[in-house]
Amino acid sequence: VQLVESGGGLVQAGESLSLSCAASGISVSMYFMRWFRQAPGKQRELVAGITSGGVTNYVDSVKGRFTISRYNANNTMYLQMNSLKPEDTAVYYCNAISFANAYNYWGQGTQVTVSS
Repeated sequence: VQLVESGGGLVQAGESLSLSCAASGISVSMYFMRWFRQAPGKQRELVAGITSGGVTNYVDSVKGRFTISRYNANNTMYLQMNSLKPEDTAVYYCNAISFANAYNYWGQGTQVTVSS
């Protein structure tokens, strides 16, 4: 199983980025897919999730700015990030977890840096 994130980079505050998580070895439609982030010196934080049924949830700090989605045809999950703030700076990780937490997979992470 592989989860490969891409799309990170350096942007200015107020700009947008779109992250991708390409999965192989699993079907993103069958897993609870999530985006986490970890800023320097801080704990890893759940940012957004999408269930196998398509229900989404977000941490309060990104509601209205970030949108999680998946495209089953190419087995990829996305995170559209708009109106980025310096406090969004972190390494963003893709996560896939199965029913009853039987399987839990992580990507290698992609750096997002937002300058003020």
